[in-house]
Amino acid sequence: MNKKLVAALSGGAALVLALTGCGGGDDDKKVNDWAKSVCDEVQPQLKKIQGANTAIQGAADEQDSKKLQQTDSKAFQEISESYGALAKAVNKAGPPPVDSGDKTQKQAVKELNATSGSYTKLKSAIDKLDTSDKSKFAQGLAGVADELDKLSKSGDQALRKLQEGKVGSAMAKQPGCQKPKTAGGGATQS
Repeated sequence: MNKKLVAALSGGAALVLALTGCGGGDDDKKVNDWAKSVCDEVQPQLKKIQGANTAIQGAADEQDSKKLQQTDSKAFQEISESYGALAKAVNKAGPPPVDSGDKTQKQAVKELNATSGSYTKLKSAIDKLDTSDKSKFAQGLAGVADELDKLSKSGDQALRKLQEGKVGSAMAKQPGCQKPKTAGGGATQS
């Protein structure tokens, strides 16, 4: 019943881990300091997002509609709050000390807040589903999965821009911006 939702979440993994950085090596102190200020706030949020996604995936075979609804609702709430916290972290850090840093920061904050709002809408949608009729619930769940799929494919260009050049190199070095370790394997660093 929840497998389409899990598939949509898997497709959204790039967005969830968009702040995990990629390789590089410029040692500009201002950029490194900026990246540290953001990344120190990022890691706990990435762990919450990962935990919420794991909860949804763990409920993929749940047959009790009410339990499934509660699990998904709670997970969407946690993901929404985490994206909101990420937006605050990027906003609090100020513009990265690079060309067009102010514009890049504003776009990233706007996008993170929009993503937070989108997950709040998904939570509302899942909360409104009728769990007493499995067929209607499954149809509604499919609609939520479609919205989640669109969200996972929607632009994360501002976040990618935030990770370009010196800023991306500096963020990649910060432990807080590296993918959280999971039971299945270690953090990937490039």
